[in-house]
Amino acid sequence: MSKANTTNARRKNRVRMALRRTASGRPRLSVFRSSKHIYAQVIDDLKGVTLASASSLEKTMREAGNTGADIDAAKAVGKLLAERAVKNGVKEVVFDRGGYLYHGRIKALADAARESGLSF
Repeated sequence: MSKANTTNARRKNRVRMALRRTASGRPRLSVFRSSKHIYAQVIDDLKGVTLASASSLEKTMREAGNTGADIDAAKAVGKLLAERAVKNGVKEVVFDRGGYLYHGRIKALADAARESGLSF
């Protein structure tokens, strides 16, 4: 494993362990971003079940013209995820940035999810 991969894995585990200590039973909003797309899901770690998910690969997102690699697509994914989570009865979550810095697409997704009804 390269040094960069090891460092990223350590950061991801450090963030995830801190979340587990403070979650107190709340579901986790997990974010993954690639160079072309962004994915987010709300996970209930106690049951091991995904409660809601959204990504820039979905047909509705592609039809809207979002590429997935920009802030506008991240906002759309955050809004869609929050709507689905609220529909399933989830209002409070813990934000898992997955080792990514909280800026750019990650911040845009989080802000859109907050504006659409999720609190974290």
